[in-house]
Amino acid sequence: MADFSPVELLELFQRAQNQFTDRVDAVAPDQWDDESLPGWTVADLVAHLVSEALWVPPLLAGEPYAEGRFPEDTADLLGTDPFTGWETAADAALSAFAEDDALVRTVHLSRGPTPATQYILEMTADLTVHAWDLARATGGDTELDGELVTAALVFAEQLPEDGVPGLFDPPLDVSSAAPPQTRLLARFGRKDY
Repeated sequence: MADFSPVELLELFQRAQNQFTDRVDAVAPDQWDDESLPGWTVADLVAHLVSEALWVPPLLAGEPYAEGRFPEDTADLLGTDPFTGWETAADAALSAFAEDDALVRTVHLSRGPTPATQYILEMTADLTVHAWDLARATGGDTELDGELVTAALVFAEQLPEDGVPGLFDPPLDVSSAAPPQTRLLARFGRKDY
């Protein structure tokens, strides 16, 4: 992993949350049922990240991942106000990562024990790529923060060459001379050209 300090990782995570929040705030009332990814609506995409954020506090508290801990239904995750649902979960996740020794801990994900520094980097990459997905689906700003793209590429380069079934799409072919954002999106099976 690149040499990101805990302070840098926390700052990158917070910036990724802010970037995603800007995209959530820009969703028009009539766009929540629009497609964001194959088989997912805009609401499903935001609910996915609400669910991811809800997991941060218990995982950092040492609790293992367990199916059924949080709702899976989009309506249950977003409640009556998707903006508030996202921001409440995001704030709790940021607070948990900001605890004094949070980034020296180990979290127990469904795939096994993972250093918290790797977990926050993965979450930062997820937020960054999904900010693009959300912006693309809603006609918003698809230009991503360059430092977040760089950090997400560090995570992306650790993925298996054929992706991770059910989690990360196989990469698309793209020139190594392509802009960083194009390379990042291609690594996650997305095309921005």
